[in-house]
Amino acid sequence: MELNTDKQLDLHRRMVRIRLFEEAAGRLAEGNRLPGFLHLYVGEEAVAAGVCGNLTDEDQITSTHRGHGHLVAKGGKFNEMMAELMGKSTGYNKGKGGSMHICDLDLGMLGANGIVGAGSPIAVGAAMANKYKKNGNVAVAFFGDGATNIGAFHEAANMACALHLPIVFACENNEYGEFTPRDKTMAITDIVDRAAGYGMPGVICDGMDVVAVYEAAGEAIQRAREGGGPALVEAKTYRFYNHHGVQNLGLKYRTDEEVAEKRKQDPIFTFEDRMIEIGTIDRAGLDAIWEELRADIETAIQFAEDSPLPTPDQVLTGVYTGSETTMTGASR
Repeated sequence: MELNTDKQLDLHRRMVRIRLFEEAAGRLAEGNRLPGFLHLYVGEEAVAAGVCGNLTDEDQITSTHRGHGHLVAKGGKFNEMMAELMGKSTGYNKGKGGSMHICDLDLGMLGANGIVGAGSPIAVGAAMANKYKKNGNVAVAFFGDGATNIGAFHEAANMACALHLPIVFACENNEYGEFTPRDKTMAITDIVDRAAGYGMPGVICDGMDVVAVYEAAGEAIQRAREGGGPALVEAKTYRFYNHHGVQNLGLKYRTDEEVAEKRKQDPIFTFEDRMIEIGTIDRAGLDAIWEELRADIETAIQFAEDSPLPTPDQVLTGVYTGSETTMTGASR
């Protein structure tokens, strides 16, 4: 591992922030303290952290229905995130977006998305704007393996390559599309095989290893930033919880043994072992980081619970860009 100490700690912090936010959200949902669906990112932290560790606030990302981790990795604030999940007016989207539409444009996070594969065309639009403005920024589209079976992904990849745009397609291949194993829905094993069909390079990396993701994504992002055009990075990863929620209605589409085996590759704990082994930090130092961030989570939960719900007259406010529309439809 050749990363300097600051970068190692930065990647670790991004992953721990994601883990604690997601675990807390899961507990709140189980306790009926969060409305709506919840798709947890636990297990996949190395992908978001490794990719976003290469990005600036001016670079854009688009996300999926499993988008909390991407926003946290981009620097999302716990208070506003937790409030949004609770539907409160202090949330990122004033309580109107919820889990699957959460965003922070100031951080270049263009939004989670409840439609499978719908983030890629949005990222292409951002990349086109970057190229037109010649601002040196890069757009990254996060998506799952199942999304590569969707037409929107193929149109986005084709257009990005035809126009030679500064974009990276970041595939989080966790081997399941909702409850269906990948080999039941496609004839290929590696998503990266699809990259050549559009004329862009592709690379596979270990999505449970944050350093491997950081290095693979870093090369693709730098290439795009320097005018080299699109690339596809496939991170082989795994989600520890079910498709949505924690227990997920008791459906059994994978064995407990499989999940237990994958948990042995926990991206945070294995990275901590490596950092301790090479002398980056000791166990006490790591425990202090966890405790600090746990306190931040508790503060965010309290902030969200103390925040008000949106009032009825705010239902359409901020929904459309460029105007404040009231419930009666009158713009002001």
